[in-house]
Amino acid sequence: MPHSLTPETAARFTRIALGHVTREYPHKLDQVLEGPEDLHSPSELHPIFFGSFDWHSCVHGWWLLLRLRRLFPDMGAALRAEVEALADEMLTEANAAGELAFLDRAYTGTFERPYGWAWLLAFHREAQRHEDRDWAANLAPLAAAFAARFHVHLPRLTYPIRTGTHFNTAFALILALDWAEANDEALAALIRARALDYFGKDRDCPAWEPGGDEFLSSALTEALCMRRMLGDADFRAWFAAFLPRLGEGEPATLFAPAFVSDRSDGKIAHLDGLNLSRAWCWRGLADALEPEAASRALSAADAHLEASLSQLSADYMGEHWLATFALLALER
Repeated sequence: MPHSLTPETAARFTRIALGHVTREYPHKLDQVLEGPEDLHSPSELHPIFFGSFDWHSCVHGWWLLLRLRRLFPDMGAALRAEVEALADEMLTEANAAGELAFLDRAYTGTFERPYGWAWLLAFHREAQRHEDRDWAANLAPLAAAFAARFHVHLPRLTYPIRTGTHFNTAFALILALDWAEANDEALAALIRARALDYFGKDRDCPAWEPGGDEFLSSALTEALCMRRMLGDADFRAWFAAFLPRLGEGEPATLFAPAFVSDRSDGKIAHLDGLNLSRAWCWRGLADALEPEAASRALSAADAHLEASLSQLSADYMGEHWLATFALLALER
């Protein structure tokens, strides 16, 4: 059954995110302690992104709220007002400075690298589209700090990280490129160059996935990354070599939604995210494929959405982040 993003769905996603972006506990911190004096609550360490179980999920929960505010201005006056009031309260210059201060602590060089970095840039890029508020200006120094980290990190990263979790290189490049194209052309050029270095010669991908706790398809995320980096003709040539038996339904692993055995297990619950992110990738690739392959891609996207779209609030282990990936998939 085809799925689409409707005002009712947007309102549902918005309510889910409002329920967790300021929910401080339970919380999983990403922090190295130099001594007992470093022990603080999540909200003391992170004045904005203390909710949603972990820092990166809170960042992309906020991205969802702002994006739906822009895409669905008619989702409901009361709900829109609630989002705006909370954003005005939280996305302040002082709170952003508090987030920035955390990056000056020792041992934060790998903090949230690269997933959280990329989502912070995506969030800032979305905030820039809300010209009636100061949110983007307040967040700009924080975005600049993470962009600077990309500038340092990408030349050093000799090999891409292909695992289907937070360390995935291709996913981070997709999100960071959108911000860089609007704000930092040197970073955009670096991202394009490194993507070609990492993935340009990949051939005949076996797609040995999913792993037991993956929420990204290593194969399809890489393909979507290259879709963003290359022109239509060059991408089609690359993709034909990358997945040469796609017309035969191979690798079959890419077409079969993952089974989620326990949604209360935070790692196993990642597999719902895999289904949603695969749907995002398949939909994003379809417009570059020949009609028969495009039809197969869209059918695969619908099957993956059918498997997990109804499970966004099944347990807090998924509830604190899955709606973001549902939005990525449905917005296509």
